[in-house]
Amino acid sequence: MWLMNYITKNSISSPNAVKGNVKNSNKDSLAVVSSGEHKRLKTCMPYGIASVPPVGEHAVVLPLDDGEVNIGVIAQSKSLEEGEVMLYSKGGASIVLKNNGKVLINGREIT
Repeated sequence: MWLMNYITKNSISSPNAVKGNVKNSNKDSLAVVSSGEHKRLKTCMPYGIASVPPVGEHAVVLPLDDGEVNIGVIAQSKSLEEGEVMLYSKGGASIVLKNNGKVLINGREIT
């Protein structure tokens, strides 16, 4: 019994996420280069949000039992307070949900 427990515990390795740079990106798949190249990745997003990460961003790849998936890009430092949310594009468009209830679209307050 102890031998079976030892073998099981020491022979199963947990999957490790890797960080790399987005090399190729389009609406259908993504390629990320880290210590190796990860091709034809799908990207995980919360339901209702879609995004195509730009080339050069730092992406995180997680192995699954049937392949790999991009779980997102490492967020850039933005001037947000704790609890605030920002959606932004590569071209500079943004929507900010402020803690005080204000909504900013491209820096302008919407009432």
